[in-house]
Amino acid sequence: MDKPELAAFLRSRRERLRPEDVGLPTGPRRRTPGLRREEVAVLAHISTEYYVRLEQGRAPRPSAEVLAGIAGSLLLTPAESDHLHALSGTAPLQVGRVRRDVRPSILALVERLPQTAAVVLSATFEVLAWNPLAAALMEDFALLAPADRNLARRAFPSGPASEAPPPYGISDGAEFQRHVVMQLRVSRTRYPDDPEVLSLIEGLRAGNAEFGRLWDQHDVQASPVLTKTFRHPAVGSVTVDCDSLALADRDQHLVLYTAPVGSTDADALALLGLLGAERVSG
Repeated sequence: MDKPELAAFLRSRRERLRPEDVGLPTGPRRRTPGLRREEVAVLAHISTEYYVRLEQGRAPRPSAEVLAGIAGSLLLTPAESDHLHALSGTAPLQVGRVRRDVRPSILALVERLPQTAAVVLSATFEVLAWNPLAAALMEDFALLAPADRNLARRAFPSGPASEAPPPYGISDGAEFQRHVVMQLRVSRTRYPDDPEVLSLIEGLRAGNAEFGRLWDQHDVQASPVLTKTFRHPAVGSVTVDCDSLALADRDQHLVLYTAPVGSTDADALALLGLLGAERVSG
């Protein structure tokens, strides 16, 4: 049970709600935003004292029934409810560390997609595998040290470069940042004993103020990204469909970037494929 994280998560969800959101009268002007703790307790059918102790990180592990009541009173989404249970120690955690070994069948699949830019990402946004078209569209990850193949670090650079443009000129830079933070929060809960996960998050918090701001919001559910535009120095803007397929056995994702057949974006991808092939052969 991660008491500090559970307390912070509960406070963040409570402070986002208004009385009218849960059917309570608005009443006089409130000094602080959100519901009062006693209102959450009443809605969840638990004592105010116990709920206050949860938000202070002093309560014992809540039961599944108590968590269900709190999730309902705070109007949590399914993803947020799962996160609440994981923080409380009532949901199964992943054993060990983040998996970085990709199934051979997935590696073969990535190579068999010549018209699709494909990458495999770990639970912490490490690029574990890629095909030539992905290298041409994004960058040649083979030229980078493994520690530098992390898209979270690309999204949140440290130091003076923290105001740098989005990685690869993507059109949804801010949305991608939010997605990264939400996924890393889930990964921190799933892998509480993985030192590399903790080191990555602490490094991003220390080096990039925007990461810290988003992290403190305690969000855990991102909207799916269906399209993405890359601004490539060789072919200009390329808008692609973005599909992320979960590889549940290793907590990885296969991300596929495609363009409709016959479109100018498909032509741009094809040109990138040719340029990449020429670079490799040259």
